[in-house]
Amino acid sequence: MKLTCAIIDDEPLAISLLESYVNKTPFLELAGKYNSAVNALPVLSKEPVDLLFLDIQMPELSGMEFSRILEANTRIIFTTAFGQYALDSYKVNALDYLLKPISYPDFLKAANKALQWYELARTAPTTTSIESIFIKTEYKLVQIELRKILYIEGLKDYVKIYIEDEAHPVLSLMSMKSLEEMLPTDRFIRVHRSFIVQPEKIRVIERNRIVFGKEYIPISDNYKQKFMDFLAQRSLLP
Repeated sequence: MKLTCAIIDDEPLAISLLESYVNKTPFLELAGKYNSAVNALPVLSKEPVDLLFLDIQMPELSGMEFSRILEANTRIIFTTAFGQYALDSYKVNALDYLLKPISYPDFLKAANKALQWYELARTAPTTTSIESIFIKTEYKLVQIELRKILYIEGLKDYVKIYIEDEAHPVLSLMSMKSLEEMLPTDRFIRVHRSFIVQPEKIRVIERNRIVFGKEYIPISDNYKQKFMDFLAQRSLLP
């Protein structure tokens, strides 16, 4: 099994070192290298990779910020000189956290973890049969039926899950990416960096916005084509 990967780091020497490690790892294939998350975003949004080696402290857009808007199917290994972000890395569901200077044995161990994750994902049963999920809110676990979810809103480290016939959303400390991975891809779709919707619940789409009662969910340019294709496949569009 081959994994496509990319490197994002604002230090040329760090990119060179990681590139040399990728090149001597048989199951990795380098798809791109970037000196900033801003430069990588338009490419990886259209052509996501399996694995991303991502620095954290970078100008304009940090690695942690970038990880929250990245394609959900891309797994992340943070590569940084700073240890204080380790806890935050788990909030965005990173596979590993490598401290610079990075040795090849540590790099290979992290890469193997990614390979094992993909091998398990390939053999795991599909999530289409899942009817509910458990979400931690405050100090308890709450079971939520998928069929009742209208949409999900991301607020930095929190998510709000809006549910049919419920006056208030369920608030949980987790990333949008983590929650997106729990949801069946044939029933939920991301339409904006801050919103996931259940198309089955959509009644009105107006001026590039999805209408839920008095709430308007924007459809961003980065997700528009994928959303329109999703709707077309389900015969909701002429």
